[in-house]
Parts: sequence; structure tokens; C-alpha cells
Amino acid sequence: MNANLAYQDPVWEECINGTIVAMSPRPPISHSYIAGNIYWIFRSYLNRKKCTPFADGVDLYLTEKDHFIPDVMVVCDPDKITSDGIYGAPDFVVEVLSPSTAKNDRGYKKDAYAVAGVKEYWIVSPSDKSVEQYLLQDGQFILHEVYSIRPDYELAKMTEQERAALIMAFHCSLYDDLLISLEDIFWRVK
Repeated sequence: MNANLAYQDPVWEECINGTIVAMSPRPPISHSYIAGNIYWIFRSYLNRKKCTPFADGVDLYLTEKDHFIPDVMVVCDPDKITSDGIYGAPDFVVEVLSPSTAKNDRGYKKDAYAVAGVKEYWIVSPSDKSVEQYLLQDGQFILHEVYSIRPDYELAKMTEQERAALIMAFHCSLYDDLLISLEDIFWRVK
């Protein structure tokens, strides 16, 4: 028997506005590093606290027509957590961009998260090593800031003052005492 035929990748699907959408091919390793790093940051911080972080692979039943699988989410209402997934809006969601999902992550899903009441949403780009931080205001996400690790060639052209002014760590709006380092988010990402 051919080993390639014996093993089949599980099919990951989301329901976006009532339409089943396959999430394939599975993303590159950089995507897994980033999602894992962000999960680890929140898991470490939230240990033994009320809110619970969830990593990629947990089903989110946001609405009747919207069933997503975010890369990372934090849920502070334990009544939303069941044995088969999360029912209702998490407090915080992260989507790590992949070529096959970027349009939905930046468009429909971002809007659906806002309407549902997600308080903070990040779109993380592995290729740009950037984090777009959106905060909920009046039922819609407003871009609060874009944080990024600058490539070496860009840093070489900057003055010492410009390099010193770069923001390399930031806060999640939910936790004033959690300082998140860009280097921790993009650890091991080449």
C-alpha cells in the first residue's frame, strides 16, 4: 500500500456567511510558529486567571451562519466554552494571514467578529512580520496601530534616533499589565 494513500490530511472547513469554505492547503510552518507563540504568550499570562486562551483547531460558533477556526482566541465567559467548541463571541481573536484566507480575514470575518462583539482583533502577517491591532468602537473595528519588525536593510538606513523610536512591544487592550514583544510573536520565523 502506498503510504501517501494511507494517510489523508483532515479537511478543515469554516462556514462563512452560510457557505462552507475549505481551509487548505494547510499553512506553512511560519504560520504555526506565530500562532503557537501568540497562544503561549496568552497561556502563560492567563494561567490560573478567569479568561482562557485557545489555540488553532478549536471551533468557534460565532453565529448560525458563521463557524470559524481562529488561530488564537481568548474567552472570558466560561458559559461559552463547551466540549465541542466556543459558542458566542470570544473577547479576543487572532488570525494569521495565509494566501488562501487573507481576503476573508481582512474582510468578512473581521466584520463578523466586530458585529458579534469581539473586543480586540489582530491580523498577523508572517511575510511582513507585522501585527495589525483593531479595537472595537461603536460596533466596528478601528485600526489602532500596526506594529512590525523592520528588515535589516531598512534598519541600516535609519538613524539611531529612528531605530530607538520603533515600537517593539505593545499592550493588548484587555490587559494593561501584559507587554507583548514583537520578537516573541515572530520567534523562529525567518
